[in-house]
Amino acid sequence: MSAATQERMPALYLSHGAPPLADDPVWPGELAAWSAELPRPKAILIVSAHWEEAPLALGATETVPLVYDFWGFPEHYYRVTYEAPGAPELAESVRKLLRAPGMPVQDVPDRGLDHGAYVPLVEMYPEADIPVLQVSMPTLDPVRLMEIGRRLAPLRDEGVLIVGSGFFTHNLAALRQGGTPAWSAEFDDWGRRALEARDVDALLDFTRTSPAGRLAHPRTEHFAPLFVTMGAADAAGELDAQKSVIDGFWMGLAKRSVQFG
Repeated sequence: MSAATQERMPALYLSHGAPPLADDPVWPGELAAWSAELPRPKAILIVSAHWEEAPLALGATETVPLVYDFWGFPEHYYRVTYEAPGAPELAESVRKLLRAPGMPVQDVPDRGLDHGAYVPLVEMYPEADIPVLQVSMPTLDPVRLMEIGRRLAPLRDEGVLIVGSGFFTHNLAALRQGGTPAWSAEFDDWGRRALEARDVDALLDFTRTSPAGRLAHPRTEHFAPLFVTMGAADAAGELDAQKSVIDGFWMGLAKRSVQFG
């Protein structure tokens, strides 16, 4: 990456939604308004709940087709495109920051953006004119993911927007027709309070410290990107500088999305 910008980019955790997010009457506008308030990124580094691969992998550094990693949706959702430029310079910076004994980095040059990446980016940066690099999660261990975020933190001073893309609650099997399940509302309220209190220990151990933690997240993958974001904020001493930009529920799931810095 070239010389640092004067303004440090924030770090984001967002709830990314499914392909039908584009048809929601409220949520796309919330994402668009959020991006309009941010400094314009030089590049975007995104970690999605939908790419778990070890060793840590870097996606395509040139524009390749999207990954339509969902099934049973109407045909028009499979025609969405997002031809953002690749980010080879960012990929090289990530390699330098992350490669260390016990932390290899691999390249997967044909791996396009999955829906955890492109669905929100279509709403936030519809012109697709900002280079995007997707990075895999090599683990779901919150402590290790925070360390990865800390290593990536210097990129924020180079104009890179670091985004963890998940869902603040995510248990499709436990959803019922209509309304917001109690477990989703309870976890969302707990998570809001833990973030506001900067209770990192509680968040790291959320399966034991939160109400309905195992119901809200039977697997950790949709909460896990939060810890990459938190690590990028913690390294800059900005865990205190956080706010929930989007809240509420979508199909019973908490869409809380948080900005640090």
